[in-house]
Amino acid sequence: MSFGPLLHAWRDRLDPADAGLPAGRRRAPGLRREELAQLAGISVDYVLRLEQGRATRPSAQVVGALARALQLSRSERDELFRAAGLLPPRDGTVGTHVPAGVQRLVARLGDVPIGVFTAAWDLVSWNPLWCALHGDPALLPPRERNLARLLFGPYAAVMHPMRSERGTAAFAESIVADLKDAAARYPADPGLASLVRDLNAESTEFARLWAAPTPPQPHASERKTITHPEVGELTLDCDVLLVPGAELRVVTYTAAAHTPDAGRLELLRVTGGQTAAPRRG
Repeated sequence: MSFGPLLHAWRDRLDPADAGLPAGRRRAPGLRREELAQLAGISVDYVLRLEQGRATRPSAQVVGALARALQLSRSERDELFRAAGLLPPRDGTVGTHVPAGVQRLVARLGDVPIGVFTAAWDLVSWNPLWCALHGDPALLPPRERNLARLLFGPYAAVMHPMRSERGTAAFAESIVADLKDAAARYPADPGLASLVRDLNAESTEFARLWAAPTPPQPHASERKTITHPEVGELTLDCDVLLVPGAELRVVTYTAAAHTPDAGRLELLRVTGGQTAAPRRG
């Protein structure tokens, strides 16, 4: 089957509830085009052109995003890549596949901000409350949805300010240590090599940490404070959960019940972080 019909068939197959979307009354099964576009971080028009065969050269990033949004298995993801005329992701490169079970977890835990990261700290899946808390990752180009790029590069300004109880320096060291570990295990991954090369050229702090001996550090629970433009400061417990067999990091933020921080987080869930009147220039 060619790319367009394949994309359409898998869009029809996915239950909206499994993607965290309200089912409601629908004229057709599955996801609407605009819903798939939103989940994949691309335009509705591009989804339409792909399905109609008017766009025939989607990038590997776009195909990967569509595969994750459609909650495809590894074999189905590879089939979608081949239908796009691309080689499926190779063994020995950083995996970006998010199992369907993890996708459903992200979609259904709507009262917890959740983001899913690869071994290279690329953000590959998130839920609406993550956007409300941190800012919408879809506003960034796909290659810039990387925690290290946000931490050391110019795109940090688009995300809401955050500080760790361990301090900024310790947090930065842990991220660089993770990237060193990933680079040692995935030496043939071009995206990871490009990330390290760019950050070494753009950030003197990253270059210093990369040259220093920094062994991998386990990620323990810690408290982080996010300064949100609408609800003020939230101090939340941040946990990093590992997905066995997929080498993914599921990052969650929670607050103890009946605390002011829990109230602010609930306000973000209800309003999507848009509690103030629109600003006008």
